[in-house]
Order: sequence, then C-alpha cells, then structure tokens
Amino acid sequence: MEFQAGAVDPGEAQLVGAVGIGISLAPFALVNPAEAGYLRRVTDARQFQIGVLGSGKGSNLVALAEGCGSGQIPARIGLVLSDVAEAGILQRAREHNLPARFIPPGPYRTKLDEAAELAFVQALQAAQVDLIALAGFMRVLKGELLRAYEGRIVNIHPSLLPSFPGLEAWKQALAHGVKITGCTVHFVDAGVDSGPIIGQLPVPVLDTDTPESLHERIQVAEHELYCKCVAGIARGELQVHGRRVISC
Repeated sequence: MEFQAGAVDPGEAQLVGAVGIGISLAPFALVNPAEAGYLRRVTDARQFQIGVLGSGKGSNLVALAEGCGSGQIPARIGLVLSDVAEAGILQRAREHNLPARFIPPGPYRTKLDEAAELAFVQALQAAQVDLIALAGFMRVLKGELLRAYEGRIVNIHPSLLPSFPGLEAWKQALAHGVKITGCTVHFVDAGVDSGPIIGQLPVPVLDTDTPESLHERIQVAEHELYCKCVAGIARGELQVHGRRVISC
C-alpha cells in the first residue's frame, strides 16, 4: 500500500475511491502510514490484521468478518473491542470465533479517558493490528489512540459526507428533504466525520421513507461499501494525495 501526502500530478484525469466512486476533496495533510512500519510486517507469511471497534449491534463487523472469511478482504480480524459491556458487537464477534474484549471507557460520555485510550492502544498493538475499522463506535478519537494509529483508522458513516456529519445522519437527510443520501467510508482524523473520503455509495430517499426504512437501506449499502474499501486498503490499492484518495 502506498500512501503519499502532497500535490497530485496534473495529468491525473480521474479521482476514484477504493471502489471506483468519484469524489472531489480539498487539501489535507495525512500521515504516511508506511513510515510507521506496519506495511513492512505484512508479508506472504503474515496476513493483514484488522481491529474493529464498536459500541452497538455489530452488523458492520459481521459484514467485515464474512468478507474476510470469503476471501473478498485479504485480511483477518485480529481483535474486536467495545466500550459497552453488553454491546451486541461482542456477541457477534464470539459467534464468529473472533477475539473480543470490553474495555471500560472511563467517566466521559463522548470520548475515552486517558487510561482507556492507553488500554485500547495496548490491546490493538498486542494483536499486531494494521488497520482499525470503526463500526458504530460512539466515541470521538482525539488522544493516544488517534496518535498511535494516525492514518490507519477508517470509519463508515451513514450519509454522503460532507453532508450530514454527526449523529443520526439518516434522520438529518430525511428532515432536510434530500432525494439522495447514502454512506461514506473515510479515514479518521481529530474532527467529526471529517477525514479524507475513501469511497461512497448512494441510496435514494423514497417519498414513503421513514427514518427506520431509510436507515435499513443505508445499512445494506454500508455492508457492501465497507468490505470493498477495506479490501482495497488491505490489497494496497490506494494512495492518499492531500485529501484525495485515489486508486493505484
């Protein structure tokens, strides 16, 4: 995988995400994860390792696990972590024979405290995780976890970013009256749903939609898109130029 920060060759005529979806982005400086050394650990004898963090039911974890099991994603899920002791994602992990742990998040509602961040980092590093995939993880990353895995964390968001960042994006889209929404896979930075976009998949908004029906269709699209984007990263098919994520 080659991640490059800087200007894009003027001869580049097309910008695509990991699944060939066009995106247009503004300048952004992203760390080159190859410098962190994790790419050098991925060899024919060692599979690419994914760590999944989630707070909810775990439907995107199931999609990723099935993608790894089928060979669509050339990787394995090495660890599943949750900040919620009874989260469904932990049960889904056990059903797929994946190592899973609850780590207490600390007293804050929207972020991990310092001790929790350190515990997450230590667990992920012990599992030799190469890429972190957030799957409904309801905490903003700003501390040691983001620093330790900068440029190596991805998220799936239920809207076509930069529209409708934040919570319950499908409700935002429905209330705003848009005719097309969808989902986005993006790299994670210190902002809220603001990192470079890897891929997007549109979902039409029907006149008869309720928040529940729209969310259900977006989730179907999420499962397809997340697997394709993570597979592209694991296969080394992406380059990052500023905010632009392109196929190589």
